[in-house]
Amino acid sequence: MFEMNRAAGTVNQGNDARLQNAMRRASVGGKLTIGFLGGSITQGSLSSTPQTCYAYLVYSWWKENFPMADVSYVNAGIGATTSQFGAARVGEDLLSYKPDVVFLEFSVNDGSNAHFLETYEGLVRRVLSDEAAPAVVLIYNVCYDNGASAQLMHAKVGRHYDLPGISMQSSIYPELLAGRMENRAITPDDLHPNDAGHELVASVITCYLEAVRERMEASGGQNRAVCESHSSAYVGNADVTVPANGLPAPLTANTYEHSIRYNNKNGIPVDVEGFAKDTREQNGITDIFKNGWEASAQGAHIVFSLEGTGVSVQFRRSVNQPAPVAEILVDDDPATRTILDANFDETWGDKLELLTVTEHMSEGTHRIEVRLIETHADDAVPFYLNAILMAD
Repeated sequence: MFEMNRAAGTVNQGNDARLQNAMRRASVGGKLTIGFLGGSITQGSLSSTPQTCYAYLVYSWWKENFPMADVSYVNAGIGATTSQFGAARVGEDLLSYKPDVVFLEFSVNDGSNAHFLETYEGLVRRVLSDEAAPAVVLIYNVCYDNGASAQLMHAKVGRHYDLPGISMQSSIYPELLAGRMENRAITPDDLHPNDAGHELVASVITCYLEAVRERMEASGGQNRAVCESHSSAYVGNADVTVPANGLPAPLTANTYEHSIRYNNKNGIPVDVEGFAKDTREQNGITDIFKNGWEASAQGAHIVFSLEGTGVSVQFRRSVNQPAPVAEILVDDDPATRTILDANFDETWGDKLELLTVTEHMSEGTHRIEVRLIETHADDAVPFYLNAILMAD
């Protein structure tokens, strides 16, 4: 393990009442579910085994420090995805397991802009308001070559809801800048950690958890009433006005808190020609090109009538080329026309693309049409429509 100031990673200590509550229950042998939602780093990309990624190592810390507890692990990381998709899938992919502690990690996937400030806030609010009342810890990863991260935007959300914020930009990255650590010792591509890098990320997170555990043990029975009731009430920033039964007013327009993913399991087209439903069984959440529709003929179209104030679309961009090109149109408005080019000029594999078509529309039902506008005789793959995402 590299010698470094791990505590420097705690950029916001946050209100740890929910976290202490979980630790108290774990210390007396309770059941605990530790959940993770994020991108490829959370999924464990470039770790040599699933057990050497940072998420599993943090889960192992809980098992080692609370040996009497029955601790379960849910890793809902999906590579190359953002908090926009996370907000739409967190209910099914993570909250359905009733986690007691949730770690959120999207800072190298989200852009540092107002759009992702809103999607990230929607995700955070969705988790905080869940009936299981999980403790929430925000993880801010970083690009190790240039320091890029959405931490600036994500930390605004963290401070507003008084949540713990754990930063690799403030802990690991300075070690690289100072020359005390070599990039290639912890990452082969300046983004995804290797085993040593995952261990280092985990150590920054567990440094914070160790401090919370010490505070929990030092406080004795002071929080026992909270522990016994497992209260779902929001516990946050004392400087923010909070309604008696809810979260503080949002920072943004907050149209993503209740966003919904419509695929062929819950989305019924009102008109379809040339698109076929994919009926293959999905093998876990990282088996991403399932539950959609595919088409190969120019002019094929599929139409949905869905409620919401924003429309996003997910489709496959393929390294196998040529591939078809489609367009999407909302309410027959030319201003919403968005090209969906399935050709992907990368080498690392097919990408689950997510494009925002329009947002902050008037409330109500909207007509959404996807139509193939360009095909080729030698297309290597059909066009694959994964889902339509509707903001609330």
